[in-house]
Amino acid sequence: MNTNETPIERRWSPYVGNGGTVAGIAGANYCIVAGDSRLSERYSIHSRNVTKLQALSSKSVLGTAGMCAEAATLWKVLHYKCTFYKHNHRKEMATPSVAQMLSNTLYYKRFFPYYAMNCLGGVDEEGKGAVYSYDSIGSFERRSYGVTGTARELIMSLLDNQVDFKTQKKNKVPLDIDDALDLMKDVFNGAAERDIYTGDAIDIAIITSEGIKWEKAELRRD
Repeated sequence: MNTNETPIERRWSPYVGNGGTVAGIAGANYCIVAGDSRLSERYSIHSRNVTKLQALSSKSVLGTAGMCAEAATLWKVLHYKCTFYKHNHRKEMATPSVAQMLSNTLYYKRFFPYYAMNCLGGVDEEGKGAVYSYDSIGSFERRSYGVTGTARELIMSLLDNQVDFKTQKKNKVPLDIDDALDLMKDVFNGAAERDIYTGDAIDIAIITSEGIKWEKAELRRD
């Protein structure tokens, strides 16, 4: 071996960051989950119309940011488990059970995690809204709101103030479904002005005991 040769470092990474943001807001009798539709890589936009939301039951919707291929694989696994449960038990999986199933699925892959940032929203058996926030290996908690993705820091501070009223507890008022929907659109519009990976449009799932209603709203496209 020639000791004068310069060492060569070789690396391989299976992950690609496709950007984007998902968020959820839960109320007394509803939950709203939203995600932008931009699919990008570094400074290139591959598509302006790729959803980050996936319904797992008639009362729960999963929002996934991160790597598009990993999200698709995760959704495929979760759909299989939900369908298997429905055939075995002749009923849909309840939202808290979906949340635990997602946690178990992520933890099973903890040594080679899905490059997928998840926010699950829905209504429970009592009709109360719930948002579940996750880390990459399945640890989760139930909250009244949650955000993940590239614009997380931009949106979370707004929801801390406008949903949880962290700095003004005495002024806290519960949001009705219309106010929460307007707030969701506002925070995504603000994020799209400052985060190049969030934009084009937002897919919105409005979840109540009656089911899921879908909406779409435009964001900036540059």
